[in-house]
Amino acid sequence: MPRSLMQRELALFSLYRVLEAALLALVVFSPWGEALGGVQDPTVAVPVTLGYLVASVGLLIHARAPDPDYTAHAVVGVAVDILVAALACHAIPDATPGVAMLLLFNVGAAALFVTLRTSLLLSMAAAAALFAEPASDLLTGEPATRPMAETLMFALGLFAAASLTRLLGRQIRESQALADRHEAEAQNLAEINELIIRRMQTGVLLVDGAGHVRLANEAALALLDSDGEGDLHGRPLSRLSPPLALRLASWLRSGSSDDAPLALREHVDVMPRFVRLLADGDNTLVFLDDTSLVTRRAESLTLATMGRFSASLAHEIRNPLAAISYATQLLEESEAIQDGDRRLLQIVHQQCVRTNGIVESVLGLARRERARPEPVDLVAAAHAFVQDYRLIVADDNAELKVACDRAQVRAMIDPRHLQQMLTALVNNAVRYGRLPGEPARIALRVEDGERPTVSVLDRGPGIPPAVAAQLFRPFFTTSESGTGLGLYIAHELCRANEARLEYVASPGGGACFRITLSARRAALRS
Repeated sequence: MPRSLMQRELALFSLYRVLEAALLALVVFSPWGEALGGVQDPTVAVPVTLGYLVASVGLLIHARAPDPDYTAHAVVGVAVDILVAALACHAIPDATPGVAMLLLFNVGAAALFVTLRTSLLLSMAAAAALFAEPASDLLTGEPATRPMAETLMFALGLFAAASLTRLLGRQIRESQALADRHEAEAQNLAEINELIIRRMQTGVLLVDGAGHVRLANEAALALLDSDGEGDLHGRPLSRLSPPLALRLASWLRSGSSDDAPLALREHVDVMPRFVRLLADGDNTLVFLDDTSLVTRRAESLTLATMGRFSASLAHEIRNPLAAISYATQLLEESEAIQDGDRRLLQIVHQQCVRTNGIVESVLGLARRERARPEPVDLVAAAHAFVQDYRLIVADDNAELKVACDRAQVRAMIDPRHLQQMLTALVNNAVRYGRLPGEPARIALRVEDGERPTVSVLDRGPGIPPAVAAQLFRPFFTTSESGTGLGLYIAHELCRANEARLEYVASPGGGACFRITLSARRAALRS
């Protein structure tokens, strides 16, 4: 039994004792005392009554104290009751049956807070108190004021009350403990269900018969809360999303729903599903499946399948392609080949080189290893990359420099992957980030902050918005000689390193590809 419940019961028991003391005081001090019972020995009745009043009030105060000793309180309280009952039976013989009845309740109530053995001992003491007056009359030879059978009946009632109350109290405590466990389990399950619903990627709404939202999880809030108020409770669904409200009304009328995706707002399409919460109720559960998630999963599966297929196909293409390239080189060395045919051989050789580049890109994407991040100085890595890149790209073709306000910027990243990212981004800038008749002007800007960034900037014509939206899709290219894999590979390498690659439009012209690294580098800051 919970301690708060036990303390409340103990306080009620103590309050009942105060009422008993008040009733005894009424018998002793009231002008109608003779009518209520008649006091034969005032010298005993008056001090006993006053003492009982003080003791009962003190026990009530103790029962209301924080965390009292329940067993000790019950034993002391019943001991006081038994002593007062014995003295009251002597001082007010006519009130003996009433005193015995009151004592019967006190012993039974005390049995709720003590063990069975203690409750039986208290019953024996109470029975002895009731037998004290008849035994005294028997020893002194005075005529008995009450029949002995009556006293025996009260004594038997005391033992029965203590035993049955103790048994009943134990069953109540066990039932209460079981109910408390079930309540705790139900509360835990409710919290778990609430957490699951709140964190579900599927939007969940509970709509009442009047069309007002009564419950909405985080996904539904993100899909419907276009005005940013952050709480959908009580708001009409017709204002949040009129098309969804119409779809729900149609389902309520006909019992069937349209399977077509529903546009909640720009670039957000959902597939609504409706379920009545109760068979005869007005509440409806609305499930909103974001079709973009399904589309992304389908694209991921398609890309994974295409990656395996492309890798297998690239292996098959590589051997005959090498044979064609080798045969072309041999034919170019032959003196019997005319100049016109030699030009054709050069075209074949160039296309072999281009096709081999595509094969290498596909194989590199397929066998990409897991990232192994390590502490890297981004400034030093950028300078090293520029030095290496200048060995293969002439200065008159591209001007490459490093810009950084700090001498050192530390970060966690796989250095091999960083080299591949920068190579892909700089190659893209060399190819597309130049003005007609001018070399490409490219800058590697390293910036420190909450998350360090490496940006590749060029001063070219920039990228149209329609093209920028598809930059990181595989095999997307605007050049006849491009593979469409460079930016995609760089994007995937960033994801493997918990980084982010994004295109940032430059107001002054040109393009900027920014690599935002993981915030884990904070512990490495010098």
